[in-house]
Amino acid sequence: ADLSVEECCDKGVEWANENRICASLPLISESRECSMTQEQCCRSQLEKQSCSDGVEFANVREECDSHIAKNSTCEAEYFKTCCHCCLLGKTAQVQGQSCEPNPKIGYQCGIVFRACCGKDQEGIDLSIRDYAPKKEPVEISKEELDQEDPYLHDGCRGGGPCSQQCRDTGSSYVCSCFVGYQLQPDGITCEDINECITGTHNCGIGQTCVNTLGSFRCQRDTSCGTGYELTDDSRCKDIDECETGTHNCPPDFICQNTPGSFRCRPKLQCMSGFIQDALGNCIDINECLSTSMPCPAGQICINTDGSFTCQRISPSCGRGYHLNEDGTRCVDVDECSSSSQPCGEGHICINAPGNYRCECKAGYTFDVISRTCIDINECRRYPGRLCAHKCENTPGSYYCTCTMGFKLSADGRSCEDLNECESNPCSQECANVYGSYQCYCRRGFQLSDIDGISCEDIDECALPTGGHICSFRCINTPGSFQCTCPSTGYRLAPNARNCQDIDECVAESHNCSFNETCFNIQGGFRCLSLECPENYRKSGDTVRLEKTDTIRCIKSCRPNDVSCLLDPVHTISHTVISLPTFREFTRPEEIIFLRAITPTYPANQADIIFDITEGNLRDSFDIIKRYMDGMTVGVVRQVRPIIGPFHAILKLEMNYVMGGVVSHRNIVNVHIFVSEYWF
Repeated sequence: ADLSVEECCDKGVEWANENRICASLPLISESRECSMTQEQCCRSQLEKQSCSDGVEFANVREECDSHIAKNSTCEAEYFKTCCHCCLLGKTAQVQGQSCEPNPKIGYQCGIVFRACCGKDQEGIDLSIRDYAPKKEPVEISKEELDQEDPYLHDGCRGGGPCSQQCRDTGSSYVCSCFVGYQLQPDGITCEDINECITGTHNCGIGQTCVNTLGSFRCQRDTSCGTGYELTDDSRCKDIDECETGTHNCPPDFICQNTPGSFRCRPKLQCMSGFIQDALGNCIDINECLSTSMPCPAGQICINTDGSFTCQRISPSCGRGYHLNEDGTRCVDVDECSSSSQPCGEGHICINAPGNYRCECKAGYTFDVISRTCIDINECRRYPGRLCAHKCENTPGSYYCTCTMGFKLSADGRSCEDLNECESNPCSQECANVYGSYQCYCRRGFQLSDIDGISCEDIDECALPTGGHICSFRCINTPGSFQCTCPSTGYRLAPNARNCQDIDECVAESHNCSFNETCFNIQGGFRCLSLECPENYRKSGDTVRLEKTDTIRCIKSCRPNDVSCLLDPVHTISHTVISLPTFREFTRPEEIIFLRAITPTYPANQADIIFDITEGNLRDSFDIIKRYMDGMTVGVVRQVRPIIGPFHAILKLEMNYVMGGVVSHRNIVNVHIFVSEYWF
């Protein structure tokens, strides 16, 4: 059955409220008018919803940019427009401005502007769906929604009593005026401000202020002159007499506008060589009377009907003269400029009107015998007076030259020293000397004996003293050298020549385990596990010296252990020393000093005997007894050279003998490491 327009519209509004989209709107009738009504009402409802959401978004968020539109572009634009218009109304309210918007912002935007500018907004349907906090729905009937007017109590409704702008303050209203007007004492009416009388205009010199409603304009004092008219902005504009029909051209002429005037051109066109007169007749042009001289020089112009002809003029010239290029007159012939040289070598040709004469050049003299000009040898005639160094004669002149190492001065005669160093003749450094130069080299280089210019590197490592420059190895570099040390165990000393041993034990760069003791040696370290034997304990006064590490074990017998008590060995020590490889071994080297601690026995009844019992390979070591500072000292000496790397353990005994019996014995185990390198 056919539905009414109201029913079709209600269906469109209902679909918009439920789906918020009109793209897939179902058709409820085959009537075309019902379908159009249903779609239009749906779109109108979506626009209303989008605008309401935009107003609510502006009230809640105080901004519009963070809204992300999920509907079509059309609904998003309505949302954005209403949101921005609401923000403008709220800004006007905060700044105390009128709630009456500028009509140029549009009717729909003006309604939203007034609603957000006023304080009472209860009647506005505000809902942002997903973008604002949810509010409890209020049940309002369709009839109440259509009848409700949010501006019912607005004192400025319909413009209010004000003549121009009105702002509702809640309890009252305030009137204001547009720019160029001022409010009258009645507080309602606006009157135009005469800027020309108040002096608030900006007209310049030569202009007159003319007041207008709400503004003013500046008008020129002087007229523009004939052919021009004055515009509203006080500018002179050309009058097109041809367009306005104010010209006086005859019917056979065409009007052509020009700045400030016009020109009448005849419709009839004349042939080339003719021109129209004031009556439009074609008359001949006398080209011979023109200032451009149509004929070239040396020819005469003869006028013809519609054109002209040129006729040549041929004057006759005498000897020494000829016609000019124009052919109009005779000019002198310059015989001296010809390539035949009429005067010959050594002469000067001087031209004269219709003739010429010959004279000797500077640097030549006339020979009366041959009657020719011959060269003057200035170097022979004025020896030592013309040039500082050497004089070279040339035909008609001379020039000066300088010896090697000098250059000619600006006067062309004197010689000054030539700074050869400016051309960088030396490979490194150059010193200029008078008339020559000297090359020299930087430190680490020497001048070549072959060319005296190049600098050759000095191999410091190959010099006779090269072996003493570096303690280990010398590497030559261009202009210098570099000392190096063995790859491990050593580092270069601050003087960049000697090698220093790295104490891995102190630097804790060793890999000894917890139960091992690190002993530093030249160029490395050793991890030794030195434990005290049974009935012995480590002494708490173990001393660590710079080059020697010592671990001392003291006898500690168990109770009633008679054999332990009767054992003469009281201490067992372990000592580690590092020795060099003596390449040039000339005399014994003292390496270990054993200081005897005198026991409780009287000194005159005990004898101290030192001995090497084990580890003395090839009898490389011996031990002697010496008395120093009231003490008995056993001195271990190296008596034979040892080539490293080498490791030996010397077992030394220090025996206290009384009555031919050893009463007290100290054993020292010396771990000797001979390094391959020693610095």
